[in-house]
Amino acid sequence: MSIENPKQSPSQIANLDPRNINTLRLIMAALRNPLGGCPWDLEQDFASIAPYTIEEAYEVADAIQRGDMVNLREELGDLLLQPIYHAQMADEAGAFTLDDVIEDINRKMIRRHPHVFGDEEARAAGVTKGFWETNKAKEKPKSETTRTLDGVPLALPGLTRAVKLQNKAARVGFDWPHVDHVYDKLAEEIEELKSAEPEQRQGEFGDLLFAMANLARHYGIDPEQALRDANAKFTRRFEFIEDHLGKKPAESNLQDMDALWDKAKAAGL
Repeated sequence: MSIENPKQSPSQIANLDPRNINTLRLIMAALRNPLGGCPWDLEQDFASIAPYTIEEAYEVADAIQRGDMVNLREELGDLLLQPIYHAQMADEAGAFTLDDVIEDINRKMIRRHPHVFGDEEARAAGVTKGFWETNKAKEKPKSETTRTLDGVPLALPGLTRAVKLQNKAARVGFDWPHVDHVYDKLAEEIEELKSAEPEQRQGEFGDLLFAMANLARHYGIDPEQALRDANAKFTRRFEFIEDHLGKKPAESNLQDMDALWDKAKAAGL
Protein backbone atom coordinates (compact mmCIF):
# COMPACT_ATOMS: atom_id res chain seq x y z
CA MET A 1 0.00 0.00 0.00
CA SER A 2 1.61 3.22 -1.15
CA ILE A 3 0.48 6.12 0.99
CA GLU A 4 2.95 8.81 -0.09
CA ASN A 5 0.21 10.51 -2.13
CA PRO A 6 -3.15 9.30 -0.78
CA LYS A 7 -5.92 9.33 -3.37
CA GLN A 8 -8.41 10.64 -0.86
CA SER A 9 -8.51 14.33 -0.01
CA PRO A 10 -8.15 15.32 3.68
CA SER A 11 -11.90 15.90 3.90
CA GLN A 12 -12.54 12.42 2.51
CA ILE A 13 -10.02 10.86 4.89
CA ALA A 14 -11.78 12.54 7.82
CA ASN A 15 -14.92 10.58 6.92
CA LEU A 16 -13.26 7.13 6.62
CA ASP A 17 -13.82 4.32 9.13
CA PRO A 18 -12.05 5.44 12.33
CA ARG A 19 -11.72 1.80 13.44
CA ASN A 20 -9.57 0.87 10.43
CA ILE A 21 -5.81 1.16 10.85
CA ASN A 22 -5.45 2.13 7.19
CA THR A 23 -7.34 5.32 8.04
CA LEU A 24 -4.57 6.18 10.48
CA ARG A 25 -1.98 5.51 7.80
CA LEU A 26 -3.78 7.85 5.42
CA ILE A 27 -4.07 10.52 8.12
CA MET A 28 -0.32 10.34 8.74
CA ALA A 29 0.43 10.52 5.01
CA ALA A 30 -1.84 13.56 4.69
CA LEU A 31 -0.11 15.29 7.59
CA ARG A 32 3.25 14.70 5.88
CA ASN A 33 2.03 15.77 2.44
CA PRO A 34 4.02 18.85 1.28
CA LEU A 35 0.85 20.07 -0.41
CA GLY A 36 -1.48 21.02 2.42
CA GLY A 37 0.03 18.96 5.20
CA CYS A 38 0.80 20.03 8.76
CA PRO A 39 3.86 22.37 8.98
CA TRP A 40 4.96 20.85 12.29
CA ASP A 41 4.72 17.26 11.07
CA LEU A 42 6.56 18.14 7.87
CA GLU A 43 9.51 19.47 9.89
CA GLN A 44 9.99 16.26 11.86
CA ASP A 45 12.48 13.47 11.24
CA PHE A 46 13.35 10.18 12.95
CA ALA A 47 15.56 11.85 15.55
CA SER A 48 13.00 14.50 16.50
CA ILE A 49 10.18 11.95 16.85
CA ALA A 50 12.20 9.33 18.77
CA PRO A 51 11.78 11.09 22.17
CA TYR A 52 8.01 11.05 21.70
CA THR A 53 8.14 7.32 20.95
CA ILE A 54 9.91 6.71 24.25
CA GLU A 55 7.59 9.08 26.13
CA GLU A 56 4.46 7.38 24.79
CA ALA A 57 5.73 3.98 25.92
CA TYR A 58 6.20 5.35 29.44
CA GLU A 59 2.71 6.84 29.43
CA VAL A 60 1.31 3.43 28.53
CA ALA A 61 3.24 1.90 31.44
CA ASP A 62 1.95 4.65 33.74
CA ALA A 63 -1.68 3.96 32.80
CA ILE A 64 -1.14 0.25 33.43
CA GLN A 65 0.43 0.91 36.81
CA ARG A 66 -2.51 3.11 37.81
CA GLY A 67 -5.01 0.57 36.53
CA ASP A 68 -6.68 3.28 34.43
CA MET A 69 -8.18 1.38 31.50
CA VAL A 70 -9.77 4.47 29.98
CA ASN A 71 -6.43 6.25 29.87
CA LEU A 72 -4.68 3.05 28.75
CA ARG A 73 -6.92 2.93 25.67
CA GLU A 74 -5.94 6.50 24.80
CA GLU A 75 -2.24 5.99 25.48
CA LEU A 76 -2.11 2.80 23.40
CA GLY A 77 -3.49 4.86 20.52
CA ASP A 78 -0.75 7.46 21.01
CA LEU A 79 1.84 4.69 21.07
CA LEU A 80 0.37 3.06 17.95
CA LEU A 81 0.83 6.35 16.09
CA GLN A 82 4.60 6.17 16.61
CA PRO A 83 5.40 3.21 14.29
CA ILE A 84 2.93 4.66 11.77
CA TYR A 85 4.85 7.96 11.91
CA HIS A 86 8.30 6.37 11.56
CA ALA A 87 7.15 4.05 8.78
CA GLN A 88 5.66 6.98 6.85
CA MET A 89 8.98 8.84 6.99
CA ALA A 90 10.82 5.67 5.94
CA ASP A 91 8.39 5.21 3.05
CA GLU A 92 9.07 8.78 1.90
CA ALA A 93 12.81 8.03 1.99
CA GLY A 94 12.33 4.81 0.01
CA ALA A 95 13.72 2.73 2.86
CA PHE A 96 10.76 0.55 3.84
CA THR A 97 6.99 0.68 4.39
CA LEU A 98 4.69 -0.18 7.25
CA ASP A 99 3.80 -3.39 5.40
CA ASP A 100 7.50 -4.35 5.58
CA VAL A 101 7.51 -3.69 9.31
CA ILE A 102 4.40 -5.81 9.82
CA GLU A 103 5.81 -8.62 7.68
CA ASP A 104 9.08 -8.63 9.62
CA ILE A 105 7.44 -8.84 13.03
CA ASN A 106 4.97 -11.52 11.89
CA ARG A 107 7.79 -13.65 10.53
CA LYS A 108 9.91 -13.08 13.63
CA MET A 109 7.11 -14.03 16.04
CA ILE A 110 6.47 -17.28 14.16
CA ARG A 111 10.20 -18.02 13.82
CA ARG A 112 10.89 -17.44 17.51
CA HIS A 113 7.98 -19.58 18.69
CA PRO A 114 8.48 -22.98 17.04
CA HIS A 115 6.98 -24.54 20.18
CA VAL A 116 3.69 -22.89 19.13
CA PHE A 117 3.85 -22.57 15.33
CA GLY A 118 6.35 -25.33 14.43
CA ASP A 119 5.89 -28.95 13.46
CA GLU A 120 4.87 -31.64 15.92
CA GLU A 121 8.47 -32.31 16.98
CA ALA A 122 9.16 -28.63 17.64
CA ARG A 123 5.98 -28.20 19.63
CA ALA A 124 6.75 -31.30 21.69
CA ALA A 125 10.25 -29.97 22.51
CA GLY A 126 8.76 -26.95 24.27
CA VAL A 127 10.92 -24.15 25.67
CA THR A 128 14.28 -25.34 26.97
CA LYS A 129 16.93 -23.45 28.93
CA GLY A 130 18.71 -20.88 26.77
CA PHE A 131 15.98 -21.21 24.13
CA TRP A 132 15.55 -17.48 23.50
CA GLU A 133 19.25 -16.64 23.34
CA THR A 134 19.96 -19.58 21.02
CA ASN A 135 17.20 -18.68 18.60
CA LYS A 136 18.12 -14.99 18.56
CA ALA A 137 21.76 -15.91 17.89
CA LYS A 138 20.71 -17.97 14.88
CA GLU A 139 19.23 -14.85 13.30
CA LYS A 140 22.54 -12.98 13.24
CA PRO A 141 24.71 -13.21 10.12
CA LYS A 142 27.46 -15.81 10.57
CA SER A 143 30.11 -13.28 9.54
CA GLU A 144 28.95 -10.81 12.17
CA THR A 145 31.45 -10.32 14.98
CA THR A 146 29.69 -9.88 18.29
CA ARG A 147 30.85 -8.87 21.73
CA THR A 148 29.28 -9.98 24.98
CA LEU A 149 27.60 -6.65 25.68
CA ASP A 150 26.34 -6.04 22.15
CA GLY A 151 22.64 -5.59 21.60
CA VAL A 152 21.76 -3.47 24.65
CA PRO A 153 20.17 -0.28 23.23
CA LEU A 154 21.83 2.98 24.23
CA ALA A 155 18.42 4.69 24.43
CA LEU A 156 17.22 2.54 27.33
CA PRO A 157 16.78 4.25 30.71
CA GLY A 158 20.10 4.19 32.56
CA LEU A 159 19.11 1.78 35.34
CA THR A 160 17.41 -0.61 32.94
CA ARG A 161 20.42 -0.63 30.64
CA ALA A 162 22.74 -1.19 33.61
CA VAL A 163 20.80 -4.33 34.60
CA LYS A 164 20.81 -5.65 31.03
CA LEU A 165 24.56 -5.09 30.71
CA GLN A 166 25.15 -6.82 34.04
CA ASN A 167 22.92 -9.76 33.03
CA LYS A 168 24.89 -10.26 29.82
CA ALA A 169 28.19 -10.16 31.70
CA ALA A 170 26.82 -12.57 34.32
CA ARG A 171 25.96 -15.13 31.63
CA VAL A 172 29.68 -15.51 30.88
CA GLY A 173 30.64 -15.72 34.54
CA PHE A 174 31.43 -12.07 35.32
CA ASP A 175 29.30 -11.61 38.41
CA TRP A 176 29.52 -11.40 42.19
CA PRO A 177 28.93 -14.91 43.62
CA HIS A 178 26.85 -13.57 46.52
CA VAL A 179 24.80 -10.47 47.24
CA ASP A 180 27.03 -9.65 50.23
CA HIS A 181 29.78 -8.72 47.78
CA VAL A 182 27.43 -6.20 46.18
CA TYR A 183 26.85 -4.57 49.57
CA ASP A 184 30.62 -4.36 50.02
CA LYS A 185 30.84 -2.69 46.61
CA LEU A 186 28.10 -0.24 47.58
CA ALA A 187 29.96 0.73 50.74
CA GLU A 188 33.13 1.23 48.69
CA GLU A 189 31.33 3.43 46.15
CA ILE A 190 29.71 5.54 48.88
CA GLU A 191 33.08 6.23 50.46
CA GLU A 192 34.55 7.14 47.08
CA LEU A 193 31.69 9.55 46.47
CA LYS A 194 32.15 11.14 49.89
CA SER A 195 35.82 11.81 49.24
CA ALA A 196 35.50 12.77 45.56
CA GLU A 197 36.54 16.17 44.30
CA PRO A 198 33.69 18.24 42.76
CA GLU A 199 34.72 17.39 39.21
CA GLN A 200 34.74 13.66 40.09
CA ARG A 201 31.35 13.48 41.80
CA GLN A 202 29.24 12.77 38.75
CA GLY A 203 31.40 9.80 37.79
CA GLU A 204 31.41 8.44 41.34
CA PHE A 205 27.68 8.97 41.65
CA GLY A 206 27.22 7.00 38.41
CA ASP A 207 29.31 4.17 39.84
CA LEU A 208 27.07 4.14 42.93
CA LEU A 209 23.92 3.97 40.80
CA PHE A 210 25.44 1.15 38.75
CA ALA A 211 26.15 -0.76 41.95
CA MET A 212 22.57 -0.14 43.13
CA ALA A 213 21.30 -1.55 39.83
CA ASN A 214 23.46 -4.61 40.45
CA LEU A 215 21.91 -5.04 43.90
CA ALA A 216 18.44 -4.79 42.36
CA ARG A 217 19.40 -7.45 39.81
CA HIS A 218 20.58 -9.85 42.53
CA TYR A 219 17.27 -9.41 44.33
CA GLY A 220 15.20 -9.71 41.16
CA ILE A 221 13.97 -6.11 41.46
CA ASP A 222 13.29 -3.83 38.51
CA PRO A 223 15.20 -0.69 39.58
CA GLU A 224 13.22 1.59 37.26
CA GLN A 225 9.93 0.34 38.69
CA ALA A 226 11.29 0.61 42.22
CA LEU A 227 12.21 4.25 41.61
CA ARG A 228 8.83 4.98 40.03
CA ASP A 229 7.18 3.47 43.13
CA ALA A 230 9.38 5.63 45.35
CA ASN A 231 8.42 8.73 43.34
CA ALA A 232 4.73 7.87 43.74
CA LYS A 233 5.19 7.33 47.48
CA PHE A 234 6.99 10.65 47.86
CA THR A 235 4.17 12.37 45.96
CA ARG A 236 1.48 10.80 48.17
CA ARG A 237 3.24 11.77 51.38
CA PHE A 238 4.05 15.30 50.29
CA GLU A 239 0.45 15.84 49.18
CA PHE A 240 -0.61 14.62 52.65
CA ILE A 241 1.64 17.32 54.12
CA GLU A 242 0.06 19.99 51.91
CA ASP A 243 -3.46 18.81 52.78
CA HIS A 244 -2.87 18.90 56.57
CA LEU A 245 -0.40 21.73 56.98
CA GLY A 246 -2.99 24.49 57.14
CA LYS A 247 -0.75 26.83 55.16
CA LYS A 248 1.53 26.80 52.17
CA PRO A 249 4.68 24.69 52.58
CA ALA A 250 6.85 27.73 51.81
CA GLU A 251 5.27 29.47 54.83
CA SER A 252 5.94 26.53 57.13
CA ASN A 253 9.11 25.00 58.53
CA LEU A 254 10.87 21.67 58.18
CA GLN A 255 9.91 20.52 61.70
CA ASP A 256 6.17 20.83 61.02
CA MET A 257 6.42 19.22 57.59
CA ASP A 258 8.60 16.40 58.90
CA ALA A 259 6.06 15.63 61.65
CA LEU A 260 3.31 15.34 59.03
CA TRP A 261 5.58 13.19 56.89
CA ASP A 262 5.89 10.77 59.81
CA LYS A 263 2.08 10.73 60.14
CA ALA A 264 1.72 9.97 56.44
CA LYS A 265 4.25 7.18 56.77
CA ALA A 266 2.46 5.74 59.82
CA ALA A 267 -0.81 5.84 57.88
CA GLY A 268 0.76 3.64 55.21
CA LEU A 269 0.86 6.28 52.49
